[in-house]
Amino acid sequence: MPKFEEREEDLYIDGQKVIRGWESFTGWYWFATEEAYKQDSILSDGKEVQDDVIYFGLVQGLEEEWGYFSKGEIESLKPKTWEIPKKNLPYSGRRE
Repeated sequence: MPKFEEREEDLYIDGQKVIRGWESFTGWYWFATEEAYKQDSILSDGKEVQDDVIYFGLVQGLEEEWGYFSKGEIESLKPKTWEIPKKNLPYSGRRE
């Protein structure tokens, strides 16, 4: 289980500072710890997103795992997903 901690009003997971986060009605969370790169992406619905931001971070979905995820893909799920306000990040996510 990843270690969540608050430091000076910021969220850290396993010692890595979270720079952005999203949550969904389905209980999934995406926590970005770095902006890895940008690319043109084709989403699962066939829509193209130019200059899509690819983040590295923790995803709490069916399982918890570190990896890469697409901002465009998350935003395509609106209104069932939304960005977590920075002030709420330290209190977000599933924890034991």
